[in-house]
Amino acid sequence: MTYRIVLMCSLAFPLIVSITSPASAETVASLKPPAATSRSSSIEQGRYLVRIAGCNDCHTPGYPPSGGKTPEAQWLLGDNVGFRGPWGTSYPANLRLLVKSMTEAQWVKMAHTAEMRPPMPWFALRDMKDSDLRAIYRYIRHLGPAGNPAPAYVPPDQEPTTPYIVFVPQPPAQKSAMAERAP
Repeated sequence: MTYRIVLMCSLAFPLIVSITSPASAETVASLKPPAATSRSSSIEQGRYLVRIAGCNDCHTPGYPPSGGKTPEAQWLLGDNVGFRGPWGTSYPANLRLLVKSMTEAQWVKMAHTAEMRPPMPWFALRDMKDSDLRAIYRYIRHLGPAGNPAPAYVPPDQEPTTPYIVFVPQPPAQKSAMAERAP
């Protein structure tokens, strides 16, 4: 019984203090409804996952060359630089436009079931927990739709009209006869 009274008093004290004291930004922030805090932390978790999972490496133009310093407003817009290999030429999708027309449930289902063309690591999405996929979805939705759709896939027997990266292992360069004789 004593434990309950102490617990109730300890929970009520901060509320009483905040009601009787002038409101500070911290006090007001602490009174946010749980759903808003939960949604906000889910968006932050999504931002973190997008960063560490390498989503920006392909889906954000200029991200790797900038050392990850591309402004967040430009994240996940897709790219017109393709990846060309035996499968043809694929392009990183504009994820902000993609999720615009999807529900959270559709996103999770697509992530768990779709097999995409290289170099997209679709198997990493397939293996993610639903909570992580939902956080990524919420983060992308938080960014809002922007940009243009990525170019369409180009089959292997056709030449792309955009810049592309050859995504095929190359044999080691042959040493010249002169280089082999050098001491």
